[in-house]
Amino acid sequence: MVTLKEIAQLCDVSPTTVSNVINGKAKTSEETRQKILQVIDETGFKPNIMAKGLRIKSSRTIAIIAEDLAQFTSPPIIESIMEACEQKDYRVIVHNLRLYDRWQDTWYNKKGDYNSVISPVINDILSAQIDGVIYVAGHARVIKTFNDNFELPVVMCYAFSESSDIPSVVIDDEKGSYDMVSYLISKGHKRIGFVGGRMDNLHTVQRLMGYQKAMFENGLLFDPNLVYYGDWSRQSGYDGASVLIKQNVSAFFGIADRMTGGIYDYLYENEIEIGRGISVASFDNENISEYFKPRLTTTELPLREIGKRSAELLLNKLEKKNADGIEESSDESEDSNGIDVIKVPCRLVIRDSVTSL
Repeated sequence: MVTLKEIAQLCDVSPTTVSNVINGKAKTSEETRQKILQVIDETGFKPNIMAKGLRIKSSRTIAIIAEDLAQFTSPPIIESIMEACEQKDYRVIVHNLRLYDRWQDTWYNKKGDYNSVISPVINDILSAQIDGVIYVAGHARVIKTFNDNFELPVVMCYAFSESSDIPSVVIDDEKGSYDMVSYLISKGHKRIGFVGGRMDNLHTVQRLMGYQKAMFENGLLFDPNLVYYGDWSRQSGYDGASVLIKQNVSAFFGIADRMTGGIYDYLYENEIEIGRGISVASFDNENISEYFKPRLTTTELPLREIGKRSAELLLNKLEKKNADGIEESSDESEDSNGIDVIKVPCRLVIRDSVTSL
């Protein structure tokens, strides 16, 4: 295996010069820089990551703590984080807490159960040579697991941090909802039934805010009788449709594709033609949404982008810390200093379930 010192000898320069070129530090002529890069390419040179880690007390390893890999949002987020880390020669260790698998939706307010799972994982991370942590939540809420004095850099992904020193990367629920309801209004709909999740859930709260804002800006009064709170299940979508249809709605906005499946069930059962007799819009753009009949108009979650941005925040912080190493520094697209929450916009996916009045 070719070493950095041997690269320097082949190019008749010092090891420091080779290191500067790899780091992108312009401290040599363009001719020398090109010569070094050519030799690196020809020899297939790879910096010794572990040796570097010993010098700068860094293993170039990050830990992902996932609340549950079975949550549909988790795999694309984690895949994107891993891709970003691999591009910068960081290894990734994934810890799956399996919270939903263990306790379904009953663990949210059970601090003892949660701590019994998260505490051993944190102890493992702190005892290993880990550089930083990305916590991937199963749904948006305030996470209090990490405080300002935590020993490693942390980024909160798909949830909010209680600490102002820990940046959070989340979807822009409010704007996504606002855009969808504005689209429904542009199609002539004024009585839009809102089928939400649990009342105290942050996704529900923020998507309802977007709904209300779109109504207000279009001169429509908010009617609380057009709002139904469910539990994210298909059955609650069915129940919400059965309640709101009595309010003479012309469109339903189900804020999760799985609940919207229940809205479809009710309308089919009562022979109300979707996309003609009534319109239906949704949120998430899960794989199932394009197989609905008619195909479902919905809002796509930017899950891969959330993962990418989370990784960038953490890696930029680590690269700053390791600025004297021999790895190439990240191109800084975000400065995590002073950042509290980064909201990543959603995208409307227009299909066949919405019609004009």
